[in-house]
Amino acid sequence: MVPIPALAICGSKNSGKTTLIEAVLPRLLAAGLKVAVIKETGRQPLQADRSGKDSDRFFQAGADVLCRSDDEQFLRRHGFYTSPGPGGMAAAVCRHKSQTPDEVLLCELSAFYDLILVEGPRRLSLPKVWLAAEGEPSLPPEATDVLAVLPRDGARPAALLAILDEWLPRLWRAVPVYAGVLIGGASSRMGAAKHLLKSDGRTWLERTVEQLQGAAVETILLGRGEVPVSLAGMKRLADVPDASGPLAGILSAMRWAPRASWLIAACDLPLLSRAAVDWLLGCRRPGVWAVLPQLSGRPHLETLFSHYDFRARPPLEHLAAAGNFRMADLIHSAPVATPTPPPDLASAWANVNSPGDLQKLHDET
Repeated sequence: MVPIPALAICGSKNSGKTTLIEAVLPRLLAAGLKVAVIKETGRQPLQADRSGKDSDRFFQAGADVLCRSDDEQFLRRHGFYTSPGPGGMAAAVCRHKSQTPDEVLLCELSAFYDLILVEGPRRLSLPKVWLAAEGEPSLPPEATDVLAVLPRDGARPAALLAILDEWLPRLWRAVPVYAGVLIGGASSRMGAAKHLLKSDGRTWLERTVEQLQGAAVETILLGRGEVPVSLAGMKRLADVPDASGPLAGILSAMRWAPRASWLIAACDLPLLSRAAVDWLLGCRRPGVWAVLPQLSGRPHLETLFSHYDFRARPPLEHLAAAGNFRMADLIHSAPVATPTPPPDLASAWANVNSPGDLQKLHDET
């Protein structure tokens, strides 16, 4: 089970829940997080877009807002296509009978948002921050899973942000990492299957798999092609039929394990190292849906020794549906980090496409 980055802000009536959420939203958004707020209204009819209402205050502060009553729910968003409709609907705004269980709804939303703040409901089995009211002697018995109790003073926003600074990265790192090795290229320029070329008595594929071991829950081979006997027992996934190029293999991986993050490596990186793998995984952080390194002196992003959070899948699916298989274009529709690897690790991204490239690599090493 992947932990869902949802935090409930709870307290008695007039304890300051809306005021606190409204105060922290600009800072969370300025940090690059995509945030949704869920507002529960119980039996009261929804008035989600009415000026001055709590939900409108959240929306004006920059969050997408899902209002839920006992009978219906209403999603108001800021227009980026990667937001979902409740219950998996793709409409920008929808209003319907609320049939989606709370846990399922939160799981669906977490594929599109870095953080979900839930105002009010004490019944949910979620981590909670409790806002103490004036003279409140103790927590009510239904207030379980409380991370902290915040007194009614001006320090609440800073206290909540400090809690999130510690809690959210911990949840982010708890997402399982799978590794996928792309072996589906035609190797036309090389004239031979690149993943079967050998260095030091091992195929490049065997060496790549070895460098990934221990960094991921499991390493999966992505694409067709002959595999060395030593790797014959590894799990393999075929490319999806509705994409082409490396994106077809990456989408196959993300559809197979949609709640995992993916460390992707091409088969033509003979100098890929475990140190470079560790550096790449160390670049993950909340608010970054993909890490596409940019080497010094190279104009393009490195998409084939890179990391993709599961939240990157919807924008990648959108690219494929539009017939755009250039994975670097993900940068236009999702929060992407483009760090430059340290000089002593840069050779891990040296790919080989032709005999000339191979000779050059041998000359340099």
